[in-house]
Amino acid sequence: MANLKEIRGRITSISSTMQITSAMKMVSAAKLKKATDAIVMLRPYSEKLQEIIENVSSTVDLEGVSSYTEEREVKKVLYIVVTSNKGLAGAFNSAVIKELNHSIADSEHEIEILTVGKKVYDAVRRSKKVYDNQSAIFDGMSFEVVSNFVENVMRDYREGSFDKVYVIYNKFINAATQEVIKEQLLPIALPEKTEITNTDYIFEPNATEILEVLMPKSIKTQVYKAILDSVASEHGARMTAMHKATDNAEALRNDLKIFYNKARQAAITNEILEIVGGAEALKNS
Repeated sequence: MANLKEIRGRITSISSTMQITSAMKMVSAAKLKKATDAIVMLRPYSEKLQEIIENVSSTVDLEGVSSYTEEREVKKVLYIVVTSNKGLAGAFNSAVIKELNHSIADSEHEIEILTVGKKVYDAVRRSKKVYDNQSAIFDGMSFEVVSNFVENVMRDYREGSFDKVYVIYNKFINAATQEVIKEQLLPIALPEKTEITNTDYIFEPNATEILEVLMPKSIKTQVYKAILDSVASEHGARMTAMHKATDNAEALRNDLKIFYNKARQAAITNEILEIVGGAEALKNS
């Protein structure tokens, strides 16, 4: 009977876990809708901004115009790595950290890391040099908040503290699929100019000044988009993980119930046999 009591305890415990995982799934599903709306609205703006920069830059000789497009000898690299502050999201965080470790292992340059998310910060704070930790931005995230720390990155890049800047994050594909992306943030990668360019633009005030305004905005928008992508991916990954956890818990609970019923039936049968055996023994005596 002690064994039956233990099984009943396990069934109760699994049922409680199912309630938790099911609730977490519903919370993530609700948050996912808001997060996907945000990233779907931002992507066309970000892509159009990049397209304008490419079109305008094709008409201008950028040499000496902007430090954001200047290729220089790479000595030091900054990685902006975006994860979440919380776990229970499957391989969402570990996939980004794995990509970061591969990038560091393959690099021959000095590395610094700007962490956005407690999970990546906890993973690198002891072994790698952390340039800055911006895990708190998820508490009240906005474009202005992201712009503030990106301004510092842009300033240090202009001053030569870094020669390249990359962003590593999870790109949102759908609720069940996220893709780890490593993008070059600085210097801005522009398409090579062709020998024949068909341009029919009228610039006001001029192309150089337009680029000076658009390039910093594009850099900030790219980082903001990466963080929004990561937020949507996090909720999708957690919703999927909690859905699988709930299904697995239900399957385990059903197996335990069958095992419990069999054990209970066996215990009842043994008790009946003992009673019958005792009665027969009394009869014979």
